[in-house]
Amino acid sequence: MNEHYPFINPPLPYEYDAIEPYIDTQTMRLHHNRHLQTYIDRLNSILKDHPEYQTLSLEQLLMSTDSMPAETRTDIKNNAGGVYNHIFYFMNLQNPAPKTPPAPLLPFLESKYKSLDVFEEILTKAALSVFGSGYAWLVINAFGNPDIITTANQDTPLTMNMYPLLNVDVWEHAYYLKHYNKRADYVQDWLQVINWNRVNQNYLNYTKRYLF
Repeated sequence: MNEHYPFINPPLPYEYDAIEPYIDTQTMRLHHNRHLQTYIDRLNSILKDHPEYQTLSLEQLLMSTDSMPAETRTDIKNNAGGVYNHIFYFMNLQNPAPKTPPAPLLPFLESKYKSLDVFEEILTKAALSVFGSGYAWLVINAFGNPDIITTANQDTPLTMNMYPLLNVDVWEHAYYLKHYNKRADYVQDWLQVINWNRVNQNYLNYTKRYLF
């Protein structure tokens, strides 16, 4: 993640057409170059007038919004969330992708969901349950267990004392050009391009940060 203001739009770790045919090239370009860039531009514009926040990372900004003045709180929360959530989403995609998570992530998931198929079924239901715009997430909850949650708009699990491992963007701009209004088709395609090695690394980062 970007360290602090001024935030920049990091390049994708793959070409725009690399996720074809699951996510189309034009969607990837618009999603990364316009939607994410807009959140970055707005966040930088807000922070330009608030030097007291300019040394904070994205995570620190999001964790600090409750203590911010009301006139800036919502704008910083929404735009910092938009930056964080989008970067996290893009970084967890790969094509071709591993078919299954490696250890130690797989046994961690199986400890609750019994199998990858069950996990994917529950995650899909969560993604389809989001009313309007938002995300479905695989997180580690406050008790150190895997959990599947949803968030609205650009809210993040960070402010709920949860550690994110994976997210699927279900705003319509993430899939409408290829899948139209068929969110279920998009989610099934997205499941084919999860970078499980990266998600496993997210889990390892958690264990290093909180368990050792």
